[in-house]
Amino acid sequence: MTSLDIGFVRSCFPAFSEPALAGQAFFENAGGSYTCRPVIDRLSRFYRQRKVQPYAPYAASHAAGAEMDEARSRLAALMGVEEDELSFGPSTSANTYVLAQAVRGWLARKGGAIVVTNQDHEANSGVWRRLAEEGIEVREWRIDPGTGHLDPAGLPPLLADGRVRLVCFPHCSNVVGEINPVAEICATARAAGAFTCVDGVSYAPHGLPDMGALGADIYLFSAYKTYGPHQGILLMRRAVAELLPAQGHWFNAGTLFKRFTPAGPDHAQVAACAGLADYVDALAAHHGAGGAPPLERSRAVHRLMREHEIRLLRPLLDQLAVRNDLRLIGPRTPETRAPTVALALDRPVAPVAAALAAHGIMASAGDFYAVRPLEALGIDPARGVLRLSFVHYTSEAEVAQLMLALDAVLAR
Repeated sequence: MTSLDIGFVRSCFPAFSEPALAGQAFFENAGGSYTCRPVIDRLSRFYRQRKVQPYAPYAASHAAGAEMDEARSRLAALMGVEEDELSFGPSTSANTYVLAQAVRGWLARKGGAIVVTNQDHEANSGVWRRLAEEGIEVREWRIDPGTGHLDPAGLPPLLADGRVRLVCFPHCSNVVGEINPVAEICATARAAGAFTCVDGVSYAPHGLPDMGALGADIYLFSAYKTYGPHQGILLMRRAVAELLPAQGHWFNAGTLFKRFTPAGPDHAQVAACAGLADYVDALAAHHGAGGAPPLERSRAVHRLMREHEIRLLRPLLDQLAVRNDLRLIGPRTPETRAPTVALALDRPVAPVAAALAAHGIMASAGDFYAVRPLEALGIDPARGVLRLSFVHYTSEAEVAQLMLALDAVLAR
């Protein structure tokens, strides 16, 4: 396996050949990534040739349904789950909301408590906390107020009485950036008789989850932040999916991937998700892993992505570490974090983002729906942070452009 061929990677994304984006370095990837060519091609083809009700006996309908099924089966294989353990929804926020309603009904009968963190994006926090209105006990696993670290040692005391049924936490926070030890946390929860729900939105763009290795019962992420169309992807192990009350139409309850889909799916967006599998397979084949089974291909691509990101992240973190006019949120070591870098500044952050734009840096400032972790870190959410986020298609030259721009803008 060679190192990541950044030229090949960027050739798979039409955005990099768009004249309107020339000279612009994209550092807002945590809010939504560029879309790879196979997804765009599939989406365009579906709207041109297959925009009919799927699963009917005529040719266009058959092709539409087959492509939707292809998306589910190929993505499931890349992540090590059964085909019907993967379902699509309009977004991760919507999928988590539906899931919380199912848990509400389950715990109303069974009783018990749930654990949430204050490191999460609000989508994996607020919906669970609102279950307290139904008398369900909600326990908070809190981050270190200085570093944002979610200490695994803080979980066992919350589980000690055996009442916790579900532990909800992020693979990594969209502002702290630290990669949490998911497998360790899931093993701890399982030993205490609790299921786990992992918000993978901020991690999946850096490598699709290997569900067997992680040991999670539920894992959610957003395709539109992972080079795809605007869909949320929900992975749920059969044991949990069959235990929770269905939230879709009653006559669909017997189909696992329809149990938590209250409305009809967006056919074209689901079909286009097969393009994500096309892209992973193309990366694997280009780098010598094309003959491996699907899960091995995904693991190989994951390694390539992370190695490239770590190499590019190191000089940026080194540059930020020596400045005394900002606070870098999260770890200082690139191996332990995603390349999502949030900065609390000694000045308003919105004008800094605007000034970076003049240097060709596309970034943003705000609270990023991470109000709870910012408050826990002593940062006023109204003031917010500057967030700089990149992925494997980011080039070394773009990181250099960012570093020069930061020096110029922060020197003012």
